[in-house]
Amino acid sequence: MEQFFDIIIAGFLVIGGIFGIVGSFGLLKLNDRMSRLHAPTKATTLGVGGVLMASIVHAGAYEHHLSVHELMITLFLFLTAPITANFIAKIHIHRHDSPESLPDAGEDKIWATHKQPENEVIGPGV
Repeated sequence: MEQFFDIIIAGFLVIGGIFGIVGSFGLLKLNDRMSRLHAPTKATTLGVGGVLMASIVHAGAYEHHLSVHELMITLFLFLTAPITANFIAKIHIHRHDSPESLPDAGEDKIWATHKQPENEVIGPGV
């Protein structure tokens, strides 16, 4: 039975390592900033998730207790990584693109990062 758990743990570690390497490689090799943002937020998150799953299985199989710490880290990671990526993407769009250079926003007519309140006027120096 121990060999079965060793295989499962090793599988999670290998999968986590592959995702981590792919995410790191994508961060270095992709062309623009928006593409580079995708690699660490998706692939590396899954890589860390694989390592945490291996730790959870190890705690259950060999230490005979449920590891709540790894569950909390996994939950925090999977909740915060997409939100952080969304904020970084919005900042990039706001700082590097004008409303005219962005694709069509659909029925909203303007992207949220460039929307100005009706009563706010932006002067030439801002």
